[in-house]
Order: sequence, then structure tokens, then C-alpha cells
Amino acid sequence: MLSERTGYIIWVSDLKAARALEKYGSVHYMSRKMHYVVIYMNAERAEDTIRNIERLHFVKRVERSYRNEIKTEYASDIPDKTRFYSL
Repeated sequence: MLSERTGYIIWVSDLKAARALEKYGSVHYMSRKMHYVVIYMNAERAEDTIRNIERLHFVKRVERSYRNEIKTEYASDIPDKTRFYSL
């Protein structure tokens, strides 16, 4: 059975030190240009883990990702006109 996962965006000052975040969850992406890390972890232990992450010296800010709350099913009342322009 899969546990509920939640994502966090962690803004860091040092990307080399940010590799230490792998022990707190699954690191999905590290941005070298903008200096942030996207990490996924178990939702039930997320609050305790975030408190520990915020104490790290290289962490500037932690934000929760709202990706799982965004609607991804789209409906359109306008008919598709692409079939009229096909070859």
C-alpha cells in the first residue's frame, strides 16, 4: 500500500550542502540557477521533518507544493476545429 506523499520546495544557499536533504525524503529536482530543491516525503511525518530541515544552516525558506491540489482534468464546451484544417 502506498502512503500519501507531499511535496515541498526548499530554497537553499548552497547546492552542494543541499545533497544532505536526500535523507529526509526523495529529492525530485535541484535547480542550479534558482537555488531550490523539490523534495517529496511522507505526509504523516512531514511537519516534524520540515522543522528539522528549517534548522539546517543552508536552508533559507521552505514552501509547500500545491501541485496535488491543482485540477488536471479539463473540459471544453468549444468544439475542436482542428479536424477541419487537417490535410
